[in-house]
Amino acid sequence: MMSNKTATVADRLTTAAKAKQQMLERFRARPKADDPEMLAKQAERMAIAEARDARNAERRAAKEAEAERLAAEKAAEAERRRIQAAEEAAAAEEAAKHAAALPALQKAARDARYAARQARRR
Repeated sequence: MMSNKTATVADRLTTAAKAKQQMLERFRARPKADDPEMLAKQAERMAIAEARDARNAERRAAKEAEAERLAAEKAAEAERRRIQAAEEAAAAEEAAKHAAALPALQKAARDARYAARQARRR
């Protein structure tokens, strides 16, 4: 290709006209929209797009199912922890009741021994 510095205005105009003519010829040479080959390519593209959409829908459904499963697991774990905490609280309450009642039981046992000893002396 010639350099613009050496080309004249007429040469540049001729080159531009040739380029436009080549672009026009390429445009006219392309297949029409109702060409069977173009219709086949369009159908193939549509089939590929539909398959891609189906795969995306399957992935989305799998992700939603996984999210639901994880949510169910978290809920079950939370319920298990709640039950365990309730059992521990009940056990602690029972231990506290026993600890509170222990001095009274010990006093009653001591009083019973004292009474038995006094009864033996009499």
